[in-house]
Amino acid sequence: MRIAIVGYGRMGRETERLAGAAGHDIVARIDPHVAEADAGALSADIAAAADVAIEFGAAEAVVDNARRYAQYGLAAAVGTTGWGDRLDEVSTIVAGGGSGYLHASNFSLGVQLFLRLAARATALLDPFDDYDIAIFERHHRRKADSPSGTALTIANAVLGASSRKRRVATERLDRPIDADELHVASVRGGEEPGTHTLLWDSADDTIELTHRARGRANLAAGALRAAEWLSAGGGRRGMYGIDDLIDDMLA
Repeated sequence: MRIAIVGYGRMGRETERLAGAAGHDIVARIDPHVAEADAGALSADIAAAADVAIEFGAAEAVVDNARRYAQYGLAAAVGTTGWGDRLDEVSTIVAGGGSGYLHASNFSLGVQLFLRLAARATALLDPFDDYDIAIFERHHRRKADSPSGTALTIANAVLGASSRKRRVATERLDRPIDADELHVASVRGGEEPGTHTLLWDSADDTIELTHRARGRANLAAGALRAAEWLSAGGGRRGMYGIDDLIDDMLA
C-alpha cells in the first residue's frame, strides 16, 4: 500500500515507522510547518502516487484537506481531533467526491471496544438511579484540544444508552451539576499518552471503567488498519466512521 502521511508530527512519524515495518511505502510526508516534510500540501502528483492518505494533523486543516482528497480522488483515514463541529461540511465534501473517507476520534482498537462496553454498562446500570455518571480524561501537555475527542465520543455513547443524562457539560462548574448533565473533566500535563475513565458513583460505592494507553503505537496501528480497509477490494467510496470498520472486524 502506498501512503501519503498528512501531518508529520509525532503521530505522523509513528505511522511512518509502523507502515515501513508492515511493508507499506510512504510516498510523501505532508506538513506546512515541518521542515523535513516533503510538501506543504497535497498535490495532484502526490495523490496520483498514493493509494491512501493517513492524516493526523491540525483541526483547522481538516476541511481543506478533505477538499483536496475529494478533488484528487484519494481515500483518507483521518485521526485528527477537534473538528466535530464541521463534520457535516466534510461529509458534504466527501459526498461530492469519488473516494473513501474514514474518520475516528481514536483509532485504538482497545478504545473502540471500550466504547461498546461503556454503552452496554450504561444501559445495564440505567435503572439504578443511585448511580450518577461522570467522565474524566488525562493527556500530555502538548494536546491541543480539550476535552479529547475520545472523551466526547464516550459521552455520546453514554447519552445514547442513558435515560437520565441528556447533555454534556465540559466547562468548569461553579455550581451543582444538573441531574441530566454529564460532566466531562480534563487534565493536561506531563507525558500522559491518554487515560479515559467512565465512572458510576453512589453513596455506597463506585464503579469505574478505564482505558489507559501505554503509547501512541496503537493509534497508528489502527489508522493503518483503517487505510487497508478503505483500500480493500478496489477501494471503498463514501463517508465512514470507525464503527463501520469495527463492525466489519466483528462480523
